[in-house]
Amino acid sequence: MINKILKLIKKIILSIIILYGYNIVTQSFNLNIPINIITVLIITIFDGCGFLGLVAFYLVNYR
Repeated sequence: MINKILKLIKKIILSIIILYGYNIVTQSFNLNIPINIITVLIITIFDGCGFLGLVAFYLVNYR
């Protein structure tokens, strides 16, 4: 039980770091994805596919 909780916390922290790193890299292109509970949960649940989906969503809708 405690291992599952620790794994979930690690994935949440990694999701925040990935979003923060993406925002720093794409800051000059003005392609920031907000770091909030929804985006962090999407990346936590869907891993890399969730991140790529968020990037595609923001490129299509907000560009």
